[in-house]
Amino acid sequence: MNKWGKLSLGMVLVAGLMTGCGNNNKNNSAATDTSANTATKAAAKTLTLGTSADFPPYEFHKVVDGKDTIVGFDIDIAKDIAADMGAELVIKDLNFDSLLNELSSGRVDMVISGLSPTPEREKAVGLSDIYYKAEQAVVVREADKDKFATMDSLKGIKLGVQTGSIQEDIAKGIEGAQLTSLGKISEIVLQLQSNRVDASIMEGPVAKAFVKNVKGLAITDAKPEVADDGYVIGVKKGNDELLKQINATLTRLKAEGKIDEYVAAASELAEK
Repeated sequence: MNKWGKLSLGMVLVAGLMTGCGNNNKNNSAATDTSANTATKAAAKTLTLGTSADFPPYEFHKVVDGKDTIVGFDIDIAKDIAADMGAELVIKDLNFDSLLNELSSGRVDMVISGLSPTPEREKAVGLSDIYYKAEQAVVVREADKDKFATMDSLKGIKLGVQTGSIQEDIAKGIEGAQLTSLGKISEIVLQLQSNRVDASIMEGPVAKAFVKNVKGLAITDAKPEVADDGYVIGVKKGNDELLKQINATLTRLKAEGKIDEYVAAASELAEK
């Protein structure tokens, strides 16, 4: 589903915008194997991925060959992990703040969703090696770009952030900031468009994707800083065998330069 250019005050959140950083009760599943042999599929080893597919270019919804599909460079990495294991990848699209609970309960095998390796997360789940690093960004309405050009200028204003994210933690450290925490980045964009928040802190590539595709938004010169700026894959605590397999795939992909290729391709796809 191409949702770009359709974000407005009266829009209806459909398909990808109802999932992901999405609808609490909806699990939108996809599989890499489209074989008609259902008996073979049932017997095949599966690897279930939990993600929040409203985070372009990491993971997002796109219409591919007429079908709503979850794509992004995190998804490409997940496919490689599954392939190296000889498994069928199954994708569950969930709210970001529910991912670690789903992981701990065993309802998903791994989580890939712009996940930062915070100390709290490290205590709760097993974390892979860092596979990608990116800067944070401040997104505002275009007219306010110069008004909020420094981190000091964000003091006391209304900030929209994603629930359970590292950006929410950054915002909590800004003096006097009034937070609106929401499950989906698209909801935060609507808050910006409707003047209900003044700015939003987003992950850099995500901010760029929205600014390029949603009229009236801009990235300011303010530079949020965070120590945990890398991204990892989460597994259930104690699942050391899966973690070992994931790290082996990540090592291979980084050595082959594949992750940079996936980032570039997913960024281009998000802009179409």
